[in-house]
Amino acid sequence: MSELVLVVALRAKPGRESELRRDLAAVVEPSRQEEGSLRYDLFVDQNEPGRFVFVEHWASREQRDRHHHEGPHIQHFQAHGAENVEQMEFAYFLDRVV
Repeated sequence: MSELVLVVALRAKPGRESELRRDLAAVVEPSRQEEGSLRYDLFVDQNEPGRFVFVEHWASREQRDRHHHEGPHIQHFQAHGAENVEQMEFAYFLDRVV
């Protein structure tokens, strides 16, 4: 198993920035506690306050996939917070070069 770094940007629906920020912030600490989570940070774009960016570092792709598909906090977000997302702008799955 090799480590995985992931960078994901989500754009809030207009007028729903505060709600999305709250909902995304709620998944950070439980995600940090998951097995295999090496880094799990949430950022907001200084120039686009409706764009939220996750930087995740996982011990393996399998552990990240388990987090994404089975994590109760992620499932809760999908059921209740995803309604505030206009679009996923990008998702980069990265392998370290150096």
